[in-house]
Amino acid sequence: MKSAELILSQFADTGTYAKVITKLHIMMPLEILMADTASEKGQGTKLYNLFTENFPSVGFTAVQRKYFNERKGLEYIQQLCAPEFSTVLMDVQTKYYCLASAAALLKYIEFIQNFVYAPKSLKVSFTGSEKTAMIDSVSARNLELVINNRNQRGDHTLLSVLNSTKTPGGERRLRSNILEPLLDVDTINTRLDTIQELLQDEELFFGLKDAITHFLDIDQLLSSLVQLPKQETVAVAESKIMHVIQLKHTLELIAPLKTVLKDAKTALLRGYRNLLEDGRFNSILEQIKTVINDDTTCLKGSLNMRTQKCYAVRPNVNEFLDIARRAYTEVVDDIAGLVDQLGEKYGLPLRTSFSTARGFFIQLRLDGVILPEGQLPGEFIKVSRKKNNYSFTTLDLMKMNYRCDEALKEIFHMSYVVVCRLLNAIYEQIHCLYKLSDAVSMLDMLLSLANVCTVSDYVRPEFTDTLAIKQGRHPVLEHIDGKQPVSNNSYISEGSNFVIITGPNMSGKSTYLKQVALCQIMAQIGSFVPAEYASFCVADQIFTRIGVDDDFETNSSTFMVEMKEVSYIINAASHRSLIIIDELGRGTSAEEGIGICHAVCEFLISLKAFTLFVTHFLELCQLETLYPNVENYNMRVQHLRGSDGSTESVVYTYLLTRGCSEERSYGIRAAEMTSMPPAIIQEAKAISAKLSNKLWARAHNDPVRLQQRAVYRLATRLCQTAKNSRLDPDSLRLYLKGLKRQYEVELQNKLESMDMEE
Repeated sequence: MKSAELILSQFADTGTYAKVITKLHIMMPLEILMADTASEKGQGTKLYNLFTENFPSVGFTAVQRKYFNERKGLEYIQQLCAPEFSTVLMDVQTKYYCLASAAALLKYIEFIQNFVYAPKSLKVSFTGSEKTAMIDSVSARNLELVINNRNQRGDHTLLSVLNSTKTPGGERRLRSNILEPLLDVDTINTRLDTIQELLQDEELFFGLKDAITHFLDIDQLLSSLVQLPKQETVAVAESKIMHVIQLKHTLELIAPLKTVLKDAKTALLRGYRNLLEDGRFNSILEQIKTVINDDTTCLKGSLNMRTQKCYAVRPNVNEFLDIARRAYTEVVDDIAGLVDQLGEKYGLPLRTSFSTARGFFIQLRLDGVILPEGQLPGEFIKVSRKKNNYSFTTLDLMKMNYRCDEALKEIFHMSYVVVCRLLNAIYEQIHCLYKLSDAVSMLDMLLSLANVCTVSDYVRPEFTDTLAIKQGRHPVLEHIDGKQPVSNNSYISEGSNFVIITGPNMSGKSTYLKQVALCQIMAQIGSFVPAEYASFCVADQIFTRIGVDDDFETNSSTFMVEMKEVSYIINAASHRSLIIIDELGRGTSAEEGIGICHAVCEFLISLKAFTLFVTHFLELCQLETLYPNVENYNMRVQHLRGSDGSTESVVYTYLLTRGCSEERSYGIRAAEMTSMPPAIIQEAKAISAKLSNKLWARAHNDPVRLQQRAVYRLATRLCQTAKNSRLDPDSLRLYLKGLKRQYEVELQNKLESMDMEE
């Protein structure tokens, strides 16, 4: 375990495997423990098969079923949980699966990793699925939130755009938030307030960035500190001394961090400043300083760090330790003297070097140096050469290295005894260090979100019952191209919650869908968004269904894969979800595809979830005439004829406009851009035109339905005004008069267009 925090989760519906898979994707497991009855002895179980399919590179370990014991799990938590976090016992005492899994995990750590945790030293927390938005693993992959689909080591993801964190804890927190956005608007606005203050106060922004940069990975440090190895070795003693030095370094960074936050105004920054005023931080630091030298700190270089660990404990704390250190110092001095003697003996500019693997050795740089008889003296052994540098040792130096190592073993052993006594006293107050870790990672994440606003033109989002984005941009695309991408407006409300988007291939439909979803996620983690104005309705779940290929591993066709994805959406979505579907029903015949799409659309329309539905089936545009909450949009293209008047080219504007696309034969136009023979293209156009005339039929627009639709739109706008308006009485009066005129003009225009068609 890299973290000393035991996070327990249990889903209310334990049969929903998708939620378990999604949670594991967020946690990035290196190893998964399963009961042997579900893995080794029962490899056909559905859960085991799902795990092996979704995590092919993760190791699976079978643990005997008897260790999954809820009673033992509760006992472990009671023994290990720090008193300040003991309220978690109320949350988990009836959670059978949580407790059983905790018991198996802690027993596995004890047996395999050969250590236990110090009593009352862990932060134990229970996280349900009701506090964050759900983004399933398929949607996370489709949106490229943390992994680029083309290059898994590539940077073109939402995480790479937002990530300029300075600490490992800050990066982990940002990643977790992207995959699990917040639901609570007050918490989101608190973060937005903080980012706004950071952007308005340059001294605070740069001061905080400088203070945060020096922090280590506090989570990993705490995990190492509370581990009690069952076997004492030199490596264990050395690492424990190192961890205490790192803890001292971390606590000494609190004072400058407090200074930076002293004039902060927002609630979150003031809260963290008050947290840092906790006297227990100073108490722990003073305890450490009674044992550890004041000038001991984290230094780069293996010899520097070895020296720091050797002299970390103050003199006069342990008499035998002082004697061992004097012996070590004498050996080091003897080594330096030996190298000087050898240099004088052979007339060579020798110098002493050190590495963890070799210990002390000798180096010689050949620049301008003439070796006696053209080679190194025979006394020098284990010679290696790299360009103009020789590295070697001697028998006497090897003996001194051995004496040095023996002295160090004594030093580390006695220092370890002193450090363990110190840590036993620190464990009583360790809970405040978990709070420090939380504060540093959150400040680091917020600084990162503020930093991206200084690079691009972002705006603070609002939260209403409407998704409205003015001139929104794709956050990843503008970082890839190095130029401003085409911006688009978006509007989805309770009165027009289902948007059908049509347009030819390569016109930008998929990019637009991802743009909306990414902006929604950014807003819900408390980030500014790339737009001129943005308003969002908090989504409890975000679903995407984007084109896929055949899945050969599970022997599933394209059509089966998309049907599985859509059925999951239909079963899991709620009226508060954001749903994005990019092409559905393309893996079967046109008639069946249209039928399936129509049925799915009607279900989602009745669900009232905010939905963006991209399709090539223009027949679906008729849904706008049947349902008042459906809107038709298309990606506009322009047709330009060449100077000879015969050749025609298509210009993609990437602009979203009202109405159904007037383009036909998208696929044929795409085929024209390849090396397909012209004769085949012409034949395809002729056949397509005949079939299109048979399939395409316009909906009958009667005046009553048009009037009902106009009234419905007016009513929804009035409801939104009543809920969200901040206008003064005079401005509100003018706005309402404008709505009335807009209603009258809209109705008149539609009736006139009907007369012209007739």
